[in-house]
Order: sequence, then C-alpha cells, then structure tokens
Amino acid sequence: MTLTQATPGTSLKGRPLEPSGTAFRRYKGSAHPFGSTPTAEGTNFSLFSANATAVQLLLFDHPSDKQPTKVINLDPGDNRSFNIWHAFIEGVKPGMGYAYRVDGPREPWNGHRFNPEKVLVDPYSKGNSLELWERGSACLPGDNVETSMRSVVIDLEDYDWEGDQPLNKEMSDSVIYEMHVGGFTKSPTSAVKHPGTYLGLIEKIPYLQSLGITAVELLPCCSFDHTDVFKEHDGKKLVNYWGYSTMGYFAPHQGYCVAESANNHISEFRDMVKALHKAGIEVILDVVYNHTDEGNHQGPMFSFKGIDNSTYYYLTGPDGSKEFYYDYTGCGNTFNCNHPVGEKLILDSLRFWVEEMHVDGFRFDEGSVLSRGEDGAPMEHPPVVWAIELDDILGKSKVIAEAWDAAGLYQIGYFPGARWAEWNGKYRDCIRSFIKGEPGIISEVSSRITGSSDLYQGRHEQPVNSVNFVTAHDGFTLYDLTAYNEKHNWANGEGNNDGIDDNLSWNCGAEGDTDDQWINDLRKRQVKNFAVIHMLSMGVPMIVGGDEYMRSQGGNNNTYCHDNEINWYNWDQIKSPQSQEMIRFWSMLIKKRTRYINHFKGRYFTGETNKYGLSEVAWHGTQLNSPGWDDGEARCFAVTYGDTAEDTDQTANIHCMFNMYWEGIEFQLPEIPGLSWYRSIDTEQASPNDISEPQNMVKVTGNSYMVGGRSCVVLVSKAT
Repeated sequence: MTLTQATPGTSLKGRPLEPSGTAFRRYKGSAHPFGSTPTAEGTNFSLFSANATAVQLLLFDHPSDKQPTKVINLDPGDNRSFNIWHAFIEGVKPGMGYAYRVDGPREPWNGHRFNPEKVLVDPYSKGNSLELWERGSACLPGDNVETSMRSVVIDLEDYDWEGDQPLNKEMSDSVIYEMHVGGFTKSPTSAVKHPGTYLGLIEKIPYLQSLGITAVELLPCCSFDHTDVFKEHDGKKLVNYWGYSTMGYFAPHQGYCVAESANNHISEFRDMVKALHKAGIEVILDVVYNHTDEGNHQGPMFSFKGIDNSTYYYLTGPDGSKEFYYDYTGCGNTFNCNHPVGEKLILDSLRFWVEEMHVDGFRFDEGSVLSRGEDGAPMEHPPVVWAIELDDILGKSKVIAEAWDAAGLYQIGYFPGARWAEWNGKYRDCIRSFIKGEPGIISEVSSRITGSSDLYQGRHEQPVNSVNFVTAHDGFTLYDLTAYNEKHNWANGEGNNDGIDDNLSWNCGAEGDTDDQWINDLRKRQVKNFAVIHMLSMGVPMIVGGDEYMRSQGGNNNTYCHDNEINWYNWDQIKSPQSQEMIRFWSMLIKKRTRYINHFKGRYFTGETNKYGLSEVAWHGTQLNSPGWDDGEARCFAVTYGDTAEDTDQTANIHCMFNMYWEGIEFQLPEIPGLSWYRSIDTEQASPNDISEPQNMVKVTGNSYMVGGRSCVVLVSKAT
C-alpha cells in the first residue's frame, strides 16, 4: 500500500485549498501547536515527521466507527512546513475521532519503519479511544483500520475549575502517599458508586484526609494498554495493571473513567484533581517518558514507530545499522528524550498536565534514561533534565526522579538544581537493613535519617532533595517486608523468576501468615518501627498506599499484572481493629512530624546550639555522646534534636532511641535545665500507649530509659 499525494494547491497561507461546499474542507492550517486544536469553524491538525513522504488524515464521525468518514491527503507543498505536516479542516468538532496513515522509506536498517497499512494515533492526542483496539493487528502485517485506536478531538475550554489552581505547597512540608487510582476503590468492599475510577477516588478523599498526607503520587494516569501482558495464571488472563507502558502522553487513561466518550475523560480527571485540591491534597503524577508501549521491532505500531521511528527512539544494530532498539528500560525500547522533538514532547506534555489539568508535580519513572544521549552514554548536561529544571511554567511543580534505570545506570545525587528530588534508594536499603537487625551500620543510618548529606550537601542541595521511602509499588508491602524472607510471585505466570530476590526482608520467624500471636505482635511492632524512623527522618517521606493498614500482597513483590484482590484495597480489612490501630498510629505519627517539622525540613545541621545548650543534633549509643559508629556489632543508637527555633507551641527538643537487639537496653538521657522528658512514642507499648497525644504524654523520671527489644522510643521535652 502506498499513499497518494494531494494535488498541489495554489492558495496563499490561510486560504482554502479545496472548493467551497466540500465536506470537511481542507485549509493550509498552522504548524503550531502540535496535535488537534478545535475552533468554532473547525480543527487544526499538526504532526511532526521529518522522514515521511506522504501523510493521510483519517476523520471519523464517531471514534468507534470502523471506517473513516473522510480521508484527507495532506499536500506536501501546502500542508507541510519544514518537518511539520498540518492542515485546518473545516467542520471537525470536538468528540470526533481522527488518526493518521504515514508513508515513507521502508528501511529498517536505516531506522525507518513506515507502513501506511497501520493506523496511527496522534502523539499529542488529548483523548484516545480504544473501543476497537486489538493489539495483535498492530503487530501483524495488513491493514488494521477496523481494529485500531483513534485519537479524539477534545475541547479543553468547556470546564469550570471554580478558581482551582495547583496548591504549590512547600516540598519540605510534604508527606507523599503513592497509590493506584484503580486499586484504591476497585474492590466491592469500597462500596463507592464508581469503583476503580477517578470519580471513585473522590468518594474516598475523607480517608486520605484522615491520614494527614499532603500529596498523592498516582501511578501512571496517561493512556496505556491494559492488554499488553500475554500471560495467564490459573486460566485467567493477566493484564497491565500498573500502567508503565504509555500510549499517549496527553490523554488520561480511559480505564479509570466512567464515561465511554473520550471527550469526557479530561473532565473526570479534572474533577478528581479539583476535589483533592479542595481537601488540601496535591496531585503528583507518575510519568513514563523513558519508553513507550510500542516495544521492540516485534512490537505493535500505533504511533511513534510509524510516524518517525528514527526520531523518537534510540536505535542500534550490527555494523552501524539502526534496525533494532536500545533497551535501557527493560521494556523493549528507549524514547529519544534528548532529541529536540522528544524533548519538546516531554516539555509540552508536562506543561499540559500543569496548565490544563492543574497537577502539582511529577515522578519520573526510570529517570536516569532522561540523562542518556543517543549513544546511550549519560550526558553531562542532558537537555531535557535541565529544561525541566529551568522551565518557567514548571517552576513551581515538584519534580522527582527515580534515579536509576533497568540497564544499571544509578544516579542517586546526580540530578541538578534545587528542585529535582530523587527517590533515595540508599535510604530504603539502609533502613530496611537496620530494622531487620543488621549490625554495624549505625553510621550510615545516622546519615540517612538526617537527609543523606553525603549524597546531596556537596551539590549545594538540601534534605528535601531526598525522597525517603522504605517501600514502593514495585516490591514488598511494608507488612510483607516483615512476613516473608522470599518472594512468592508464582501468580505472575513466570515461574517465580520475576521480581528481585534481595528484598532485605525478615519474616520474624515464619514465612507468610501465621497463627502465632508472638510473631504477629513482633511484625506489628516492626511495622511501627519502620514508620517511626521513616517519619522522623529529614527529607520528604513517601509511604505506599495500604501500608498504613498492613496490606499484604501474599509475598508477591512484582504485582504489575494483577487487577484483582492481590492489589486492591480491602475496605473490610481497613475496618478491623488491628488495621484501625495501625491507621491511628500512622496518622498520629504524621501529625507529630508536622508539629515538630522544624527538625525535619529545610537546611542541613550546622552545629547551632539552643538556649538550653543542646546542639541541633547529638548522637549517642546507650551512653551519651558515644554513638558506636565504629562498633561492627552495634544494633542500637540514640539521637537528640535540639530545637533552635523561637519558642512556640510547636517548639520542643526531641530524643529518639532505636534498639534492634532482641534484649531491652537502658539508654542514658540528656538533662535539660528546667525541662523534663515525656514519652511520646514507645513501640513496645500496646495501643493506645504506643503513641500519645501531647496532653497524654507520660513524664519520664530518672536519667535513663529502658527501651524494649526491637523497639523505638521518642521523648519530647516539656516544662517541668
């Protein structure tokens, strides 16, 4: 199949290129902006392709129509400016479907894979329709118009934001809650009207408010294909649940919407953002610019691959050819992030989500890919990374990098500027090791809980550049970290060979669920220990949704393919006494962090002392000022934070003791003239004495405190 070119027109710019009365009359149109832009008279279409020789625009009265209403051949003379193909089509309205066929060199060895038999969606589409989509037909030879995706013309203006704007909270005040839109309410136990959707999430906002979190970090919400997993388990087909395979960087994922029409998907996402903002909760999107869902040379062709393969992907092959794809992502291809066109798409997409959708920030999946050049080597000044840092529109948005990729590039402490924060994988590994009882790492633990200055301070950055986490969506939940020594991923259909093997976990004496009450009590205490050290660390804490009620995935540490009870919140479990105890603990702990935030935000410690003679930070072991950093067997330490702020209700000195030995240990306490220590937290105590409201704290007598085995204690100073 070869596309025919339009008969060259003779009109000047802005003049029609077809006679009056022609249905969907074609005009020259504008090269900018990219994508589809509706007006009162029609819609402008713009598509970048440097190597195309012919482009067809397919119009559909309804996106689910199997055949186009009209096919328009773009004139390479009138409808092309430089490498941008464009046309204004009279009468095209919001809600109509459109797509492209693109022809050009069929030379895979040169990186060109043009195939006009494949129908392609617009990379800048604001709405995608998958009603007819069959993935297999996009992989196999032959025309796939009747089973292809469609882009949808979207009117972005028809929405009442009611004055909403991004919240622009200080990063240092943030407590981030990573969650999956669908899994939050998909279970029938959620009892919401629209389970598994943006609107369903709105119904559960009071729950999020009760925790005290300041931001939700949503797993991918850009359009993705849930059918791209070709495996089964126990006769049931597995799916792409997490969504880390993007099909469209401007379109909300259709699977989280109630309305079938893509024209309404934008509004439903906006409704969710607006409702979260009204509740004081920011929205951070997990975005996947490192690869697309088109996979490798055997994968489907539905957009970038057929529009301009050599522009959009990093390519490689024998003897200098470009027949295959660099795969630094573990997903078949790598997006050409630092090509000017790739960089523009990423910046345009981010700006769209900020300006049009009011999101507050972004977490960049496999962010290290953003630093790679076309040869795969990390660049000293990667254009897209610096462009994001310096962009005016994104200037108040939170930007968080997963500072590694699947090919082994590990860049903790690498991302430039004051705004780029990073998932601190070294914090995760160190804190897991300490709480499970690894000896001799007290020195590193001390660094990790005070902002990882070894990673960030030398770059003139601050503790807020470290996003501290113990668990994330990919790995054990916090409960499973205390219940499993080994992964149990059999349900993933890969023979338990997927997922990482080194989880730094400890099952407390039994693998998986047990009736042994002593083990269950120990696990609960360990979860509380993780929570305490996490929330009382300098930097920005991120917790995984469900950890607050001890959600389990049955030891599965790679649940990417399960849209079922393995991943869903169990709202009946949330109501149970044990879950309510844990939720109370977490919510009160977050309140304490907020109350005493002066210790955990802002700058690194400088050695300043307060009016009581206490330093901003002082390290101890069981004896004062003897932390045991060089003790290869040490499993305990203490730290005193002297409050140097002006006296307010929020001012207090804090003394924390962490004991990961089996036995209880007595710790010396620092003396403060005119003040006494009061017990705020003791994870050895049964609820409700494990954590206390300020008015219920118990005064400590004497100059020492016995900390139980595998326990944490936090004391707060008050006037005697």
